Amino acid sequence: MTTQTTTSKTAASPAASTATGLIGIPPHLGRALATGGSLLAVVSTFLAWTWTAAFPGDLTVYAYPGGLQVLVLVGGALAALFGLSSYGVKGLGWLTPAGADAALKYAVLGTFATAWYTVLAITIDLGGLVNLEPGGYLVAAATLIALIGALALPFERPEPDPFDPDDTGWERFKHSTGHSLAVLRAAFASGSPRPVRTLPGYAEILIIVGVLALALVVFTYGIGTEYDELFVGFLITAGFGFAALNRSGLIAHASQITGRHTNITVCGAFIAAACFPFTQTDDQYATLGVYILIFATVALGLNIVVGLAGLLDLGYVAFLGVGAYAAALVSGSPSSPFGVQFPFWAAVIVGAVASLIFGVLIGAPTLRLRGDYLAIVTLGFGEIFRIAANNTDGTSGPDLTNGSNGIASVPDLKILGFDLGIQHDIAGFTIGRFANYFFLMLLITAVVVLVFRRSGDSRIGRAWVAIREDETAAEAMGIHGFRVKLIAFAVGATLAGLAGTVQAHVTYTVTPEQYLFAGTSPPNSAFLLAAVVLGGMGTIAGPLIGAALLFLIPNKLQFLGDFQLLAFGLALVLLMRFRPEGLIPNRRRQLEFHEEAEAPTVLSKTGA
Repeated sequence: MTTQTTTSKTAASPAASTATGLIGIPPHLGRALATGGSLLAVVSTFLAWTWTAAFPGDLTVYAYPGGLQVLVLVGGALAALFGLSSYGVKGLGWLTPAGADAALKYAVLGTFATAWYTVLAITIDLGGLVNLEPGGYLVAAATLIALIGALALPFERPEPDPFDPDDTGWERFKHSTGHSLAVLRAAFASGSPRPVRTLPGYAEILIIVGVLALALVVFTYGIGTEYDELFVGFLITAGFGFAALNRSGLIAHASQITGRHTNITVCGAFIAAACFPFTQTDDQYATLGVYILIFATVALGLNIVVGLAGLLDLGYVAFLGVGAYAAALVSGSPSSPFGVQFPFWAAVIVGAVASLIFGVLIGAPTLRLRGDYLAIVTLGFGEIFRIAANNTDGTSGPDLTNGSNGIASVPDLKILGFDLGIQHDIAGFTIGRFANYFFLMLLITAVVVLVFRRSGDSRIGRAWVAIREDETAAEAMGIHGFRVKLIAFAVGATLAGLAGTVQAHVTYTVTPEQYLFAGTSPPNSAFLLAAVVLGGMGTIAGPLIGAALLFLIPNKLQFLGDFQLLAFGLALVLLMRFRPEGLIPNRRRQLEFHEEAEAPTVLSKTGA
C-alpha cells in the first residue's frame, strides 16, 4: 500500500525545508498511532465510561453508545477513515482528494477534544476520577495516542526570515512568535484538491441528495440535544468535522457538484427542510425551527443591502418591526385601534408595503452618505422606531401601537380554511401549531431566496456589486449610484417586512422591545449583521446557516448566563481572524482574503 502525504506551500514560505512533523517521531509510526488510536476510540464507545447514570446521557451501558459517546464514535470513525485513506486503501481515495494528512489531524484533534471534554466533565460533575469506568480511561488514552501520532505527520516547514541585528528583544519575540504561527498553519494546511471526475447526471444528483440528507441529520441532532454537555460536544465534533472535510477536499468537490445543479440543490434543500417537522415527536423543536426561519429570512434580506450593495445598515431590525406591527394592526387583534381583520394575503401586502415605504423614506435622505455616516444614521433610525412605538400609546402620542404593551392577542392564521393554530394529522404524523407556521415560513423563505437569486443575477444586481466595489468608478461608468442604492434599501426592507407579517402571528404579541439594536438573543440588528458576516456576505446559503447558528447557539448555551455574550464575542473574533470571508464564502471575497487560493474557472455575475 502507498501512503499519501500532503505537502503544501504557505504564503509565508516561498522556500521550505525537509518535511517533518511537530513531534519528533517517525512519520510511519505517527500515522499508525493516529489511525490505531482512532480505531481504539471507536471501540471504547461500546464500553461503559462511568458507573452511574447521574451523568447526562447514561454512559453506563455496554455495547450501546449513548450521549457524548455517539459523538466520539462519529469523530473516531471519520479519523480512522482518513487514516486508512492515507495508507492508500482501495476504495477510500475519494475521501481525500486534497490529501489525507491535514484532514486526519483535524479529525483526530476534534475526537480528542470531545473525548477529553467528556472525561473531564464526568470527573468534575461526579467528583473525581473514581467515577470513570475502563471505557473512560481507554478513550482518554486512545485519543491522546492518536493526537501524538497525528502531530508527527510530516509537512513542509516554512523557512524563518533572518533576524535584523538592530531588532530589540520584543521585536525578536514577535518575529519568533510569527514564525511559530506560520509553522502551525503549515502543519494543518492541505494541498489543492484533484479535479472532480465527471460523473453521470443521476450520480451527481444522488450525491446532492446524500449531502442534503446528512445536513438534515446533523441539524436535527443539534437542535434536539437535550442537555448542555451534549450540545457543547456537538459543537466541537461538528466544527472539527467540517474543518476536516474541508481540508480533505470533499467540501470543494461537493460545492462544484452542487454548482453544476444549482436549481436541483435549492429545491432539494427546501424539500429537506420541509421534512424536518416530520422528524419531531412534538412541537418543541419546531418552535426553534420557525424562529430560525424568521431570523434567517430577515438576514437574507439584509444580505442584499450589506452583501450585494455594500451598505452598512445597523437599524435593519426596525423594518422587521414595521412589517410585524402593520400586520398585527390589520389582523383582528383586540389591541388594534382599527378593529379590522384582513385575510392573510392582504395583511402580507400591508406589511411588505409599509416596510417598503419606510425603507424609501429613510433611504432617500440618508443614502447620499457613505460608510460610517450611513451606519450611524441607520442605527439612529432603528432606535427612533423603537422609541416611537413606545410613545404612540395614546398618552405620549397618538393611540396606535399601545405603547410598551404592544399589539397583543394577534389571532392565528386561517388560510383557505386551514387553521394554523391547531394540530393536524398528515399521513399519520401529528403536525402542531409551530410546525404549521414552519411550513408557511418556509414558503416565505423560498420567495425571498427567489428574489435574491433573480435580483443578484440581474442588471441591477451587477450594479449593486459595482457600487459595493467602487462607487466612484461605478458612477463614472454611468451607474446612478443613489438610485441603485435606494432600490437595494427598498428591496431589503420589503423582504424584512414580509417576514415580520408571519412573526406577528407566531409570537401572538408585537412589542417595541423585540426590535433592539443588540441583545442576548436574536433577532436584533447586531445579530442580523453578524449572521450575514459569519455566514458569508453575498451568498444565499451563508446568511441562512449563519442565522441558524446564531439563533441556536445562544438558545442552547443559556447555562453560560452573563458570560454568554463574552463567549459569543470571542467566537466571532476568532472566526474573523481565521476565516474572515465567512463559513460559506463568496468566491470573489475568498480570493480577496486568500491570495494563494486557486481562482475558480467561472464566477457568477455577483461573484458567488
